[in-house]
Amino acid sequence: MADLAKLVAATGVVNLSFGHVVMIVVCLTLLYLAIKKQFEPLLLLPIGFGGLLANVPGAGISEADGFLGIIYGLGVSNGLFPILIFMGVGAMTDFGPLLANPKTALLGAAAQFGIFGTVIGALMLSDYVPGITFSLQDAAAIGIIGGADGPTAIFLASRLSEELLGPIAVAAYSYMALVPIIQPPIMNLLTTETERKLEMRQLRTVLRGERIMFPLVVLGLCLLLLPDATPLIGALMLGNLMTESGVVDRLSGAARNELINIVTILLGLAVGSKLGADVFLQVETLGILALGLVAFCLGTAAGVLLAKLMNLVTQEPVNPLIGAAGVSAVPMAARVVNKVGQDNNPTNYLLMHAMGPNVAGVIGSAVAAGTLLALLQ
Repeated sequence: MADLAKLVAATGVVNLSFGHVVMIVVCLTLLYLAIKKQFEPLLLLPIGFGGLLANVPGAGISEADGFLGIIYGLGVSNGLFPILIFMGVGAMTDFGPLLANPKTALLGAAAQFGIFGTVIGALMLSDYVPGITFSLQDAAAIGIIGGADGPTAIFLASRLSEELLGPIAVAAYSYMALVPIIQPPIMNLLTTETERKLEMRQLRTVLRGERIMFPLVVLGLCLLLLPDATPLIGALMLGNLMTESGVVDRLSGAARNELINIVTILLGLAVGSKLGADVFLQVETLGILALGLVAFCLGTAAGVLLAKLMNLVTQEPVNPLIGAAGVSAVPMAARVVNKVGQDNNPTNYLLMHAMGPNVAGVIGSAVAAGTLLALLQ
């Protein structure tokens, strides 16, 4: 009887808490969004499944010597997985639209306004909302959600606020997945129908030499001005140089296929390991989700408003919609811009124009993360 009682005490039925049930429902919702709605399935699916594993009571899967704990220690706590993701992203990214129209880099920079605005908002929540106590490092890690760049958010959170990594990562990737829902109302609110119908002329052809020099120049500027951003920027530029050089097709192909696919699986499971009921079900989590949404909306609005301002001082007008692509959700944000533009003018093709601020946003979010690291680490 003693052995039977011991066996019963070890079952999930006995150890399953209300918190576990809540988090299992949350994780099943993530799987639903990934499978049924196809919202960022490459990450929401492994994150959701990793969360289910993390909420198996008594299994210890998320502990340091557990399955997910080993993966987490392998590449998240030390920041390796986000860096490898950036290498793959660099190999897949075409910086040609940015080089063809350099002023769109300003739109990518403007979209980072949401990051720093949300840092202030997080500190204000700590002052006025009972149960929420965010340090300056916590606020910085939360603010990076506004860049709509999951790997950067994970990289910064792992350095500044590791205990908040789970909700920060879930918020970042959730809002990336919801770009087609969140951005269009903001874009329509801040622009007129005439502005949305504005057509832009075809971009010039970017020379191969320009494409090869770009990653080297960006890395050089990073080394001179902001060394703390070098891990992310360096990996991004290495991946891009491998592709643009045209001499290491096997390496660039591996970076944008096998490497990024494997790391995406491991990263998603590792993030899911932080969705345990004891870690996730806190008042701070709701605050992070709310602040993340505010950050994303502020970044979108800032990009659109700067584009409108640029039209007042430049001879060649830009469609203000492309400013919304300044967030780092590549290429989804650019596709949303193109769709909204064509909804107002079927002959308007803004995709390549929007890719300029979109890829600039990737660099901008990494620079913002480096800046915050330099100030707070």
